[in-house]
Amino acid sequence: MQMKHACVIGWPIEHSRSPLIHGHWLERYNIDGSYTKVAVRPEETEDFLRDLAGKGYSGCNVTVPLKELAFAAADCHTPEALAVGAANTIWLEDGKIHATNTDTYGFMKHLDAEAPGWDKSDKPVVILGAGGAARAICFGFQQAGVNDIVILNRTTERAQKLAEELPGGNIRVAAWDDRTNCPEWASVIVNTTTLGMKGSGDLGLDFSSANPDCVVADIVYVPLQTDLLQQAQAQGLRTVDGLGMLLHQAVPGFERWFGVRPEVTPELRRVILDDLGAN
Repeated sequence: MQMKHACVIGWPIEHSRSPLIHGHWLERYNIDGSYTKVAVRPEETEDFLRDLAGKGYSGCNVTVPLKELAFAAADCHTPEALAVGAANTIWLEDGKIHATNTDTYGFMKHLDAEAPGWDKSDKPVVILGAGGAARAICFGFQQAGVNDIVILNRTTERAQKLAEELPGGNIRVAAWDDRTNCPEWASVIVNTTTLGMKGSGDLGLDFSSANPDCVVADIVYVPLQTDLLQQAQAQGLRTVDGLGMLLHQAVPGFERWFGVRPEVTPELRRVILDDLGAN
C-alpha cells in the first residue's frame, strides 16, 4: 500500500498542535503515513492547494488566516463549509479539491460526550461572539434542532449579519450587556470570544442565580480551565472545555486521508495536555 501524506497549513504555523494529534493516531493505528506542518503565505494558498497531489499530499488541514482562502480555492464544498464560509479540512477526490469545516462536528461531538442531555431543555442556547467559530457552532445547534439561539457580541451589527446569513428563523440577537444574567435563562452558554485566553479578560457573567441545568462551554483551551469555567463549576454547573473540540474536529480529516476513523481517547488528550504544560 502506498504511503499517504497530509499536512496542516497556516501563516504562521509553528503553534499548530495538529501534527501531535495526527502523529499519535498514525502510530496508534500503525499506518504508513506522515503528517507535517507547512508555512504557507496567504497569497500562496490557492497555488499550494492546486498542487497538493504534485507535492504528494492526500489533503490538509487549514488554520488561520487561510481558512477563507482555502474555501474560495476549493471546487466542492460540504454544507458545513458553505454555512461557515471557511474551510479547515481539504481532501482530493476525482482530481478536485473538496472542502469542509469540521469545527461544527468537533464542538457538537465534545458537547454530547461531556454534557449528555444538554438538548433536553427548551431554554435558549447562548453564543458569546460572532466570528468564524460562533458561526460553525451556531450551525451545529441548528442541525441539532435547537429552536432558540441567542447571539451576543460587542458589535451588534456583526451578530445581526451572522443571524441573517444562517437562515432558519431560530437565531436572534441580544445586546452584549445582556450577557450578565444569561446563566439564569440559558440551557447552554458557549464562549467563542478570545476573552479568557491565556488568563486575560473577564466575560462578566453572574452565576450566583444560575439555572442549575445550565451547561457552560468555552472553546479556549489555554488555559484549559478558564475563569468562566471555574466560576460555573463553583456554582455546581456542568462545564465543557475547549480541548475536546480541537481533538474531535481532527477526526473526519484523518479518516479522509488515511482511511481509518480514529478515536479521541484519554491517552490522546494526555499527549496534548502534556504539550500544553510545556508551553
